[in-house]
Amino acid sequence: QVQLLESGGGSVQAGATLRLSCSASGPTFSGYAMGWFRQAPGKEREFVAAINWSRGDTHYADSVKGRSAISRDNVKNTVDLQMISLSPEDTAVYYCAAVAAGWGPWITSSYKYNYWGPGTQVTVSL
Repeated sequence: QVQLLESGGGSVQAGATLRLSCSASGPTFSGYAMGWFRQAPGKEREFVAAINWSRGDTHYADSVKGRSAISRDNVKNTVDLQMISLSPEDTAVYYCAAVAAGWGPWITSSYKYNYWGPGTQVTVSL
């Protein structure tokens, strides 16, 4: 049974840096795709970033590309998302997700992921 738990959210001011962490437990995550998604009030859940657990391939949404970095630690079984230059538009609940299906164009689709954490709130104020 895969379990995911996010941490690192909070309230910050615009321009700040935040590092979110996803602690993953369960079977080996070799071959898994791990993703970060976010959902702002009144909006649909959107893709932020993803990483291939085995190879370390990464992919980012255009909205965060260049100011975000996703990484995984094979020893600690964690997937981190660091974001810099935060703006109020980054305010959302951030979710960690996992799927045992390798890698492909589908990694940006939330419905492809079958394991989800409860989410962590990120609030960015001016």
